[in-house]
Amino acid sequence: MTTPPSPTVAPANGRLGVLTVGLGAVASTLIAGVELVKRGVSLPVGSLTQMGNIRLGKRTDKRSPLIKDFVPIATLDDIVFGAWDPFPDDAYVAATRAGVLEGGKHIEAISEALRDVRPMPAAFDREYVKRIDADNTMHTINKRDMLNAIRVDINRFREDKQVDRVVMLWAASTEIFIEPGPAHMSLDAFEAAIDANDHTIAPSMLYAYAAILEGVPFANGAPNLTVDIPALRDLAVEKKVPISGKDFKTGQTLIKTVIGPMLRARMLGLSGWYSTNILGNRDGEVLDDPDNFKTKEESKLGVLEHILDPVTFPDLYGDVYHKVRINYYPPRGDNKEGWDNIDLFGWLGYPMQLKIDFLCRDSILAAPLALDLVLFSDLAQRAGLSGIQEWLSFYYKAPMVAPGLHAEHDLFVQQSKLENTLRWMMGEDQITHLGREYYDEI
Repeated sequence: MTTPPSPTVAPANGRLGVLTVGLGAVASTLIAGVELVKRGVSLPVGSLTQMGNIRLGKRTDKRSPLIKDFVPIATLDDIVFGAWDPFPDDAYVAATRAGVLEGGKHIEAISEALRDVRPMPAAFDREYVKRIDADNTMHTINKRDMLNAIRVDINRFREDKQVDRVVMLWAASTEIFIEPGPAHMSLDAFEAAIDANDHTIAPSMLYAYAAILEGVPFANGAPNLTVDIPALRDLAVEKKVPISGKDFKTGQTLIKTVIGPMLRARMLGLSGWYSTNILGNRDGEVLDDPDNFKTKEESKLGVLEHILDPVTFPDLYGDVYHKVRINYYPPRGDNKEGWDNIDLFGWLGYPMQLKIDFLCRDSILAAPLALDLVLFSDLAQRAGLSGIQEWLSFYYKAPMVAPGLHAEHDLFVQQSKLENTLRWMMGEDQITHLGREYYDEI
């Protein structure tokens, strides 16, 4: 198979506007973190674009530059934030209420910058997120009116903030579960469904559609269907706009994409995997509704099946019992606990168990992913890469892939795909880790 020629990557000149849909815990933590890093107060821990290195050439060449020095990504100083949210709180109030960051240590130090990010009224319909009742909305559920208003907001943000490029990031709540249907199959059907106020056209789809129409890359940090439909996938290619999703891979699923590949690599069997979470932030409250939880459940359950491949290995993975639970528990706030009980078996079928208790901070894990997705989405557009960006699967629970392909969920396969894409962009050789060249020279 011939590798296509490397693209010409335009420089990251000018300011990069970042529009977040949602100004809750994740978005406010992202904005605060970027401002703190810009001032040298904190380190961007968890961000591959800011702290990661990439190996180039042979191991003996000892070329491992920082990724941000290797590819022309935007600098943090060039980022300007804007947002929509159904609550009127600016980023300072949102960050304070979220309870993720320490007020005196991290929020007060950048209070002026946070107060400057005031959310625009959201395109919001309570039918899709029943546990949220707020009034900083467009005060309409007419889908055409919401779409037009979003487009106006994008262009007003461009003009007001004098930005040269824009990326949109969905960092809002999980919507109710929606199956792909006739309204999603073509742009004509999608347009007609908007005018008919079809319930299968969710607000997130209107944001994604507006972004593509305005030439803005779109990254979906929730498990909503959103941009993963034929109408919008095809339009993104036509308009030369990068899209990616779905659902930030942060806590429990991150663990599964590490442990699952280990089981398969060593041909260890699996009888069952029970996962439960307790979470007390707004996301946990929304997911307490069964219709919204189903959307999240779908993205969580599919990971193991794709990694383990029970069709190919029926003796090892053909009868796995996989259960996922999320429980809303307000005292925890943004500090999530993911507990996994894994029943596996080894040589001659003898049973073993593995138990993992991950006491994590949801938004602390999500914020650096959001930053990387923003910077890499902008890079993709400047490199002329349109449509689905499968190389960004590294960041998602339910990665988007071309129709007919299965998604790669193995974290380390995803990492190789991402790094090799960056090498290809910059005209460097791919790294296969075969390693024969070192021994053939002896």
